[in-house]
Amino acid sequence: MIPEHIVNRKGARSLKDINAEVIEYLNKGIIETKNLMEWLATDQLVLLKIILKEIDKNEWFSDFEIAVNAQKKPTSNSNTKIIGETFGLLTTDATIYNTLKTHTSDIVRCWSCWAQSTQQDTVPDLLNVMKPYIADTHFGVREVVIFASKERMIEDLDTAILILSKWTGDVDENIRRYVVEALRPVGVWTKKISAFQDDPSKGLQLITPLKSDASKYVRDSVGNWLNDASKSQPEWVQSVCNKWKNESPTKETTYIIKRAMRTINK
Repeated sequence: MIPEHIVNRKGARSLKDINAEVIEYLNKGIIETKNLMEWLATDQLVLLKIILKEIDKNEWFSDFEIAVNAQKKPTSNSNTKIIGETFGLLTTDATIYNTLKTHTSDIVRCWSCWAQSTQQDTVPDLLNVMKPYIADTHFGVREVVIFASKERMIEDLDTAILILSKWTGDVDENIRRYVVEALRPVGVWTKKISAFQDDPSKGLQLITPLKSDASKYVRDSVGNWLNDASKSQPEWVQSVCNKWKNESPTKETTYIIKRAMRTINK
């Protein structure tokens, strides 16, 4: 049993404030991270040893250790990616991935996401395999799946748009949010989409069905998508916002428009 004070903890604001007991649980993979600080505090190689023991693959550890230590400037983010990619090179065993992608630890699920993303040859296959990660209950996994899929989608943007446009009506707000967030023209720490910077109208079928979405999580992404576009095509964004204002006089659309116009209105 995990103590109540661990289960109900709030994420620490700095690394020095994290309880040693929390770090122990994180390194054992029996709790999820609460925030970025806890993710940074987790020793992924320590956690990896435990996971490899769980799947009876202790002999793989040296491959991971070599890959992680070969980095010039390792970070928690790059370690997550490298461990995931190494899993992808070592195995395609569905049984192993069923264990990893349903693991209690969000970090383990991130490894699984990276691994499986590397094994897909086409955008349709990629998105089909990524969908459970897109719908994950943990914010960290939902961010990693964007890193693991965006550049691949940019390479076949028309196909990605066609598939994602069919997801705009999904009942899961995490799925709807991904539709927009994963293909933001600029985004955060991700590759820019020059096709959208030049002609953002190509992305209208992704954002228009969500212009009055009930979820703030989704509305934030729609507003951010348009704000990204406004940095290269301000007149186009102004036109879209004016159109939406007339077509959809709801508080949800008003919220999106305000967020979309924040750079224009500076």
